[in-house]
Amino acid sequence: MNTIEVPGGRVWFKRVGPTTTGRAGLPLLVVHGGPGLPHYYLNSLERLADQRPVLFWDQLGCGNSDRPSDTGLWTMERSVAEMDAVIRGLGLDAFHIFGNSWGGMLAQQYVLDVPSGAVSLTISNSTASIPRFADHVTRLKSQLDEATRHAIDHHEAAGTTHASEYQAAIMTWNETFLCRALPWPKDLLEAFQNMGTEIFETMFGPSDFHIVGTIRDWDVRDRLREITLPTLLLAGRFDECSPDDMREMHEHIVGSRFEFFEKSAHLPFIEEPAKFDAVMRDFLRRYD
Repeated sequence: MNTIEVPGGRVWFKRVGPTTTGRAGLPLLVVHGGPGLPHYYLNSLERLADQRPVLFWDQLGCGNSDRPSDTGLWTMERSVAEMDAVIRGLGLDAFHIFGNSWGGMLAQQYVLDVPSGAVSLTISNSTASIPRFADHVTRLKSQLDEATRHAIDHHEAAGTTHASEYQAAIMTWNETFLCRALPWPKDLLEAFQNMGTEIFETMFGPSDFHIVGTIRDWDVRDRLREITLPTLLLAGRFDECSPDDMREMHEHIVGSRFEFFEKSAHLPFIEEPAKFDAVMRDFLRRYD
């Protein structure tokens, strides 16, 4: 089993694609979201492995990695240290970074704080500010039908989020603002089945609608101009991460590129695969 020692335990990783340099492009390191949603839902990025190595890992506490019980581990600072340990453990000295959702947040913090051999950064369907994300989620929830809104509010207030009515309401949310490609692919379903719920609840909170965890105040908007890597930002029209906020991030990251996915919510690699692949191949090739 391929594992790397990180602060708090051992994490699992896999490498897909060319094993020798030859004409292959530089490796792409894929940083998954959640926090705690393992890499499975990002298996679509294996399509890019015909041109370069694509590297995945399950962050500590989810998927195939160790699941320690110490909730004190679930902070942004330790997550950055974990990402650094993974990069060093994989021996990466020149590589691309792709981060989706929470993974995009972690990737931003990593490139802001840790010198590395990264040659480019892709921030996919993410945010630079949890308070701004929380405001957007509140606005989106107001667009749901009254029965769905009531089910979410009632069961979260009552602590009965296991109820089928609540689960159905969350599925309505997810199929509207997370992934609109129905039925959901097996990889996405398996990711949710193997989610590290303790990480999510400790770092975020009980749900996207009540963010009270350790990263509730996380905000790097005033540091975005410090990102000097070639940067690509991907946003979806129906995304739970505000596409307007992502466009603003693009305006603050000097020289960055912004790509808008008209038919996507949060996962364009699943929802609009042809456009996603074309955009990614072009961007990565430019900075190999």
